[in-house]
This record gives sequence, C-alpha cells and structure tokens, in this order.
Amino acid sequence: QVALVESGGGLVQAGGSLRLSCAASGRSFNSRLMGWFRQAPGKEREFVTAISLTSRSTWYGDSVKGRFTASRDNATNTVFLQMNGLKPEDTAVYYCAGKSTSFSYSYSSRYEYWGQGTQVTVSS
Repeated sequence: QVALVESGGGLVQAGGSLRLSCAASGRSFNSRLMGWFRQAPGKEREFVTAISLTSRSTWYGDSVKGRFTASRDNATNTVFLQMNGLKPEDTAVYYCAGKSTSFSYSYSSRYEYWGQGTQVTVSS
C-alpha cells in the first residue's frame, strides 16, 4: 500500500516560484511512475507532469512546458514539482499521484494512488 502527502502550496505573485513536495510511504513507492495533476474550481482535472522511477523520462503538459520541472529523490521517497514563472491561470489544487507502470502517464484514471492535494494561488 502507498500513501502520498503533498506540501508546499501557498500564495505567490505572478512571475514568482514555488516548490511542491510529495512524501510517499509504502514498499512499492520506488517501482511506480509519479505524476502531478491540478484542478481549478469548475474545471476538469489537468495533467501537469510525470516522472519515471529513475528520472530518465519526464513528460509535461503543454501549458507548463518550459516553466515547471519534475524531480524525484528515491532515497527519501519524495517527488518534487518546481514551478517557475507562475501565472494566475496556474491557480489550482495540485495533486500527487502514483502509478505502477509508465503507460498512459497523462491519464488520471490510470493512476492508482492519490494525495489529498495542496492549494496553489497565483495573484496578478
């Protein structure tokens, strides 16, 4: 069994930066693809990024390419999302998710484990 807990959200000004963390527990954590999704009020859940076990492969949604960076530290069972050049449209609840394989990395329905989310608010 895997448990995920996000942290690092908050209020930032447009153009600023924020670093999210996802702490994982469970013996199978290191064998899973990790992803970040976000959801704003009244909008559909959106794929943000995913990262493979060894960090060799990363994938990003079109809206965050060039601004967000995913990383992973398997020694501490932690994944990160570095967000730079934040925009008001980035405002959302950000969720960490885990998956047993790297297939269908951008589909939320294929992920097995989810955290409770952390709020990110970007002001104009």
